[in-house]
Amino acid sequence: MSLVIAIDGPSGSGKSTLAKRLAAHHGLAYLDTGSMYRVATVWCLDTGVDLDDQDAVAEATRAMPLEMVTDPAGPRVLLDGVDVTDRLHTGEISTVVSTVAVNLAVRAEMKARQRAIIDSERTGGRSGGRGIVAEGRDITTVVAPDADVRILLIADPTDRLARRAMERHGAADEKSLEATRDEVIRRDTQDSTVSEFMSAHEGVVTLDNSGMVPDETFAAALAIIEDRVR
Repeated sequence: MSLVIAIDGPSGSGKSTLAKRLAAHHGLAYLDTGSMYRVATVWCLDTGVDLDDQDAVAEATRAMPLEMVTDPAGPRVLLDGVDVTDRLHTGEISTVVSTVAVNLAVRAEMKARQRAIIDSERTGGRSGGRGIVAEGRDITTVVAPDADVRILLIADPTDRLARRAMERHGAADEKSLEATRDEVIRRDTQDSTVSEFMSAHEGVVTLDNSGMVPDETFAAALAIIEDRVR
C-alpha cells in the first residue's frame, strides 16, 4: 500500500528538512516542488526569455526538459540532462524566482507535472510504488488534496528567518539575517498572492514548530502520520 504525504508552509518553516527525513524513514520518494519553479527560472534565463513576458515564460516552461530525481538521500534536478541543483538557490535565482512562481500559467504547468510525479510514485517510480513525500505550496490543497497525510508546517517569522540565514550563510547574525530577509519576506508576500500557505484547510493538520529543533519537528510529524494512517 502506497503512502502519500503532502507538506505545505512558508519559507524557512523547515519543509525540506522534514520532508526528506520522513521520506527516508518511510522508504518513500521525495519531491521539492519549489525547486521546479527555480529550475523554470534557470531555464528561462539560460534561453534568453524575458521573465516579465508572462506568455513567453509559460511557453518556455511547457517546453522545459525537466527531470526531478526523487531520492531523499540525493534529490537532484536535471535540466535537459544537466544537473543544475547547485544553481537553484544562488542569489541570481532567489531574487527573481517569484516572478516565475506567480505566473498562473506556469503554476498550472508545474502542478500538472507534480501530480504526474506523485501518481507515478503511487504505482511504481523510484519508490517502487511505496509512495512519496511532496512539499512546497498548494500541495495539501490543490496538487494532492487526496494525500493520506496533509501537514501545514508553520513557525514564527523570527525563527524562519534565522533558519534560512543559517541555511544560506551558515550564521544567524545580524548581517546574515539582513541578507536573507528580502528573500524570505518578499517571497512569502509575492507567493501569497497566488497560494494559501499560512492557514490550514479542512483535513490538514497544522504543525507549529516555533522553537523546535529538527528532531522535535520530526517526532511531532511522525505522531501525526501514525494518527492519520492507523
